Amino acid sequence: MPADLLQSACPWRTFRWHKGQKHYSGTYWSATMRDHVIYESRLELSRLLFADFDPAVRGIVAQPFLLQTVLEGKVRRHIPDYLLLTEQAPVVVDVKPLHRLSKPEVAITFDWTRQAVELRGWKYEVWSEPPAVELEKTSIGRWALHTF
Repeated sequence: MPADLLQSACPWRTFRWHKGQKHYSGTYWSATMRDHVIYESRLELSRLLFADFDPAVRGIVAQPFLLQTVLEGKVRRHIPDYLLLTEQAPVVVDVKPLHRLSKPEVAITFDWTRQAVELRGWKYEVWSEPPAVELEKTSIGRWALHTF
């Protein structure tokens, strides 16, 4: 499927809301999309802010599609967090805190996801906490840090 057709895709899953949840879900009004874009954590929101203020990004799709493969006889499924439609190539983004990247199940999932995405000629990115200095030095960072 061409990436441009995914621009109008609905998120693959819906928010998971429950009492005592540890993540912070919500919707963000995106100037790029001229519509709301969902996020499931503040870390996802930070990536969304950077994407929205990036002039190369012309489209942002949350939870754009389900990837599926078979590894070692087991069916593996994964829904990336964002698809960024850029001038050069689509960018598939997974957002995960740094401390979780070393977990074997995360590393395996991101490895096969990267392979699938890059075979398509697209780019793949894993986004973790941006350096505080990088976030603070931008006008979006000053806004974002005050809204958390």
